[in-house]
Amino acid sequence: MWSIKMIDAWGSKPAGILSLNIIDLGNYEQCININQLIATNHAIKGKYCMAEIPFGKMLGIESNVMRSVSLKIGVCFPSSCSSNNIDTLLNRAIQSLLNVTHSRELINPDTCQTADREPFPGLTIFTIVLLSVFGALALLATLYDYFICQDQSQLPVLIKIFSIRASSRALFRTTNPKSNPNVIDCLHGIRCMSLLWVVFGHEYMFGMVQPNINQWSIVHWLQQPFQNLIVHAAFSVDTFFFLSGLLVIMIALRSMGKTKGKLSVPLMYLHRYLRLAPLVGVAILVYMQLLPLLVSGPLSNNGVDDFEKCERTWFWSLLFFQNYATTEICLGHTWYLGVDMQLYLLSPIFLFALYKWGKKAAIGIVILMILLLVWMFTLMMVKEYSVYYRNGFGPADSNRWLYFSTHLHATPWLVGAVFGYFLHVNRGKSFKLTPLMVWAGWLLSLAIIFACEFSLVGYDKFGGPKLTMLGDALYYTLTRLGWPLALCWVVFACMQGYGGMANSFLSCPLWQPLSKLSYSVYIWHILIQEMNVRRIQSNTYFSDYEMMLKFWSDFGFTVLVSYATYVTIEAPLGGLESLLLSRSKPSPVAKTVPEIIKVEKNPISIVNVDLEAAPIPMKITTGIEIETAADEASASAAVETNDPQMNPN
Repeated sequence: MWSIKMIDAWGSKPAGILSLNIIDLGNYEQCININQLIATNHAIKGKYCMAEIPFGKMLGIESNVMRSVSLKIGVCFPSSCSSNNIDTLLNRAIQSLLNVTHSRELINPDTCQTADREPFPGLTIFTIVLLSVFGALALLATLYDYFICQDQSQLPVLIKIFSIRASSRALFRTTNPKSNPNVIDCLHGIRCMSLLWVVFGHEYMFGMVQPNINQWSIVHWLQQPFQNLIVHAAFSVDTFFFLSGLLVIMIALRSMGKTKGKLSVPLMYLHRYLRLAPLVGVAILVYMQLLPLLVSGPLSNNGVDDFEKCERTWFWSLLFFQNYATTEICLGHTWYLGVDMQLYLLSPIFLFALYKWGKKAAIGIVILMILLLVWMFTLMMVKEYSVYYRNGFGPADSNRWLYFSTHLHATPWLVGAVFGYFLHVNRGKSFKLTPLMVWAGWLLSLAIIFACEFSLVGYDKFGGPKLTMLGDALYYTLTRLGWPLALCWVVFACMQGYGGMANSFLSCPLWQPLSKLSYSVYIWHILIQEMNVRRIQSNTYFSDYEMMLKFWSDFGFTVLVSYATYVTIEAPLGGLESLLLSRSKPSPVAKTVPEIIKVEKNPISIVNVDLEAAPIPMKITTGIEIETAADEASASAAVETNDPQMNPN
């Protein structure tokens, strides 16, 4: 029976090769579960491997497309057989069946798997223990909070920091829009919509590399107008940079105005790093040590990324310099944190300049933006860098320089910085606009947004006109400026009461809990998506509806994981950091530590991960509101503290 199961587990010729279905995974579980004792000290165990057969070349097909086709078929052998043994057998079978002599290696040893598992290495054990300690502390603190301490005002500081109940209460508390005039409520919705866009775009990225039985349909999908919403999902990242620059400049300038221009830069940097790095470090450990244990399938060892990449480059991700230092970024989506951290490190230059020279410094920032855009345009034209898929994306390093580099991705952040300065100098001022001006503003803003998204629709047809290098460079350069400019109007209109339905939607209180979870969701969503791709054991089907189903399932699990890590790791570490740094300096406000720690702890969101520079006692409401530490925290407040240098998100 074991031999019958082994033969039965083999894949066969994929059905629908002409639709580019070139994979038949066979039956992975049936193969590796074979374990037949045939002697006292010997058992037959199944080994699953992926054979890659150059089908087009073997048959002598002239078509360039079909000659490049290699069939991937799951095969099953006894575990005692090496990949060379399997190669020999397969090559003889091919010669016998097709009368074609082929000596190429057909089995990649990295794809071979058995049911046997290596003992846990020390780092894996450390990761499990570390997560268990965080979980145990949270559980014990929650039990104490719930069963022992009935008076919440008497709850010890450390218990409140680690209590899931206390963190959850702060996380899910909401406030009504316009309840505080210093809060820009629409930023909650903008942040969350951009986050959903990022996750949805990555869902398609993973969906295209799955073993789809209708892979050819992706070619047709790429020619539909809807695909522009996915291909150009990168504008969501520009939204984050815009909001990041806006909030850093606006809030820090208000703080500097109260301290006559003083700013403690070293402590500001320390706080920023302590807020960002711990969750990234935990994610790296989970990715390297736990994710391989959680996935089992034909693609688990041959997935969309390389687990071992982190062993080589993990430290660059913790130094937030990965976008320049290496092409093998551990947790590739953390390039955004690297760029944002580097811009944050430069922010004191802009802050001191704007505080001292005001409009002259703002004009200087505008000139810097123009120079950076000219630099990017020139680079694209000279080196023929491209970001458009029909142009082949140009040289291999084009994406690294055009998309990952800080100096060429700084324009949205700088636009946000100038807009933040504008909001700072006009704080409390009401602008009276005529209906014609309001309509003109919205029409222009929407025109820019739709132009950024759909201006390349005419070039999507593979048989149609091709986008020139000049057109490619102009599109990418102008949209990097146009997108954040359009957002300036959206935020301004919502603040001034001209937002209408847009403001009602973006300012809905229901966005607030997800807004507080956004940093965790951003960190974990890629890991959830990759894990679900690696565990696939049968062919999939590509369509927009299937991608929508996968998106909601992956996003749901991501939110659950994010909530778990938020209440056990992110919020407690943020509370400890606030407690330690606040006790290291004399408190200028007569307020006890328990009262300070009592309000919600929302360490960092994907948008406002950079609001760390507060030279006076202050409160940040999602990075939007600044008040004295004596004020009561609203539901959208990230953290309230009385430390002169503490501005948690």
